[in-house]
Amino acid sequence: MTFTSLNLIDPILRGLKEEGYTQPTPIQQQAIPHLLKERDIIACAQTGTGKTAAFSIPILQLLSQNPPRRGAIRSLILTPTRELAIQIEESLKSYGKYLKLRHMVVFGGVSQNKQVSDLKRGIDILVATPGRLLDLMGQGYIALDQLEIFVLDEADRMLDMGFINDVRKVIKHLPAKRQTLLFSATMPDEIKKLAASMLHNPARVEVTPPATTVEKIDQSLYYTNRSDKRKLLLHLIKEFEIGSALVFTRTKHGADKVARFMSKSGFNAAAIHGNKSQNARQKALNDFKSGRISIMVATDIAARGIDIDELEYVFNFDLPDVPETYVHRIGRTGRAGKSGMAISFCDASQLSEWKDILKLIGINIPVIDNHPFPLTDVEEPPKAASNKNVPGFNRRKNPGRRSGSGRRN
Repeated sequence: MTFTSLNLIDPILRGLKEEGYTQPTPIQQQAIPHLLKERDIIACAQTGTGKTAAFSIPILQLLSQNPPRRGAIRSLILTPTRELAIQIEESLKSYGKYLKLRHMVVFGGVSQNKQVSDLKRGIDILVATPGRLLDLMGQGYIALDQLEIFVLDEADRMLDMGFINDVRKVIKHLPAKRQTLLFSATMPDEIKKLAASMLHNPARVEVTPPATTVEKIDQSLYYTNRSDKRKLLLHLIKEFEIGSALVFTRTKHGADKVARFMSKSGFNAAAIHGNKSQNARQKALNDFKSGRISIMVATDIAARGIDIDELEYVFNFDLPDVPETYVHRIGRTGRAGKSGMAISFCDASQLSEWKDILKLIGINIPVIDNHPFPLTDVEEPPKAASNKNVPGFNRRKNPGRRSGSGRRN
């Protein structure tokens, strides 16, 4: 199937072609036809499967074909983080470059002055995070009473981050007659209840079972002592000659420590987390995408908007305390049909977290025990699986390296 077969208008097809997109992903194949018929939808798909284009493309087409309402915001895309909001707005810009629709993004952490100025000029599509959206609504700068299409993106992450009450506040300001789209990687009970309250006879799209991981991601686990994790990370990056990697830590302080360690070890590394200014975070993301930074260390919230097709390696330096977060993390690699590697470290304090992750995803992950920093902080280390035919471990000598990746200072 091609995008042409989805009955898309020529201006959008031109934009997609210039971005190098010809074949829709499964979630796009299934969702776009329903959305072009103006149906509500619940779409559950793993991260990295193309959900942003699945809702952006039909929104652009529907709004371009319907007469505009002077001064009215016609579509709202609500998303949990600044980085993800920026990414969505960039996608709208790419796919809709030959349309006359106006769109913008609003988020907190920066001055609202420019955002207010842009809003006053009038827009069709607004991409927003909950906090700044409610602030601007409270000040009278945003009215949603004429909204035609509402998108709740990354609904499960909204719940994880404590934004669900803010989402409910926003919904109260929406017109009853609207098209509503709910996209999520997982579908916890609280999100199911929210969906039941806000959608009307929705189409249901699920390209893979909830909370599963992308098949093309090779996953492996290393048991190691907490004090040895940085040394193990450095060892593996050198051993595999990795040119670009995203490293997850639980805390902001931990992200800074790992980034400093990797920088002192001769790599271009940076940390992004909530304590960094928005400008600093965006610069680091741009540097990472361009290859000027080769090792990005991030907390979960800060990394939510990272969307890099060529990213091959994700490291779980610290295991997440919420099992579903593991799915989101490793979904930063293996995107757009490409393969990827997800490597996790587990110390003695996180054995229960690893059991919870395995229970959630329902598959066995190979354990690598032939490494120089084994776990010694327990009397009986967990039994390691056979290393025979471990996915990705006997891959080509230079699996992650890209020319010009900025690997060394």
